[in-house]
Amino acid sequence: MSQDATALGRSGPRRPGGRPRSGWGVPAGLLALGTIPVVAGSLRVVELSGGATGLPSDARYDASPEPVVLHIACATVFALLGAFQFAPQIRRRHPGWHRRAGRVLVIAGLGVAFSALWLNQFYPRTEATREVLYPLRLAFGSAMVVTLVLGFLAARRRDVIRHRAWMIRSYAIGLVAGTQVITLGIGGLVLGTADLTTALLLGAAWAINLTVAEWAIRRSVRPTSAAPPQPRTT
Repeated sequence: MSQDATALGRSGPRRPGGRPRSGWGVPAGLLALGTIPVVAGSLRVVELSGGATGLPSDARYDASPEPVVLHIACATVFALLGAFQFAPQIRRRHPGWHRRAGRVLVIAGLGVAFSALWLNQFYPRTEATREVLYPLRLAFGSAMVVTLVLGFLAARRRDVIRHRAWMIRSYAIGLVAGTQVITLGIGGLVLGTADLTTALLLGAAWAINLTVAEWAIRRSVRPTSAAPPQPRTT
């Protein structure tokens, strides 16, 4: 490894002015986005426990609260702990913690995905939900399971590039509830709150998250420098 590469690994990427970046911008943004559904989920758990939260009650959740509570608990771990996996300082300085946290995240992520699939399959649905959201939730819940498994297997093979790509995709799917708050808030003001419109706005959040994820994956894969020309031999 060259001295320049070694220095980069110690100090992290540099801004154009020469100062090293802190590397905490992305984790901070992900924490902020993940906190939105975590707070809403926590209030829902309090409401299901009989506390006063101001949230409207939902007969589906009241009739079968266990899957909802499991989904919220796993999503909380996945959203908040997962954000720290994007901190380069932690990956470099505490690789053991990064690996252990990753194992926890795989378990939590599978809990999120399977509980979401269960809720999608067995909770009552509106007409718009049946036509739009049911297939989307089925597809992306299944995709989250697949990406988590592929990311874990890539880590076992020490294939860092593929591991990172699959886990970024998985995290993008799992963090969709935060983006859905934004798409519903902005889209609802512009387009209204009809059932079909709401379903489409919820679906748009998956498209946004995965578009950003693919951009981040491609941006993180830097092309290697071309090898110097070798002298000809006769």
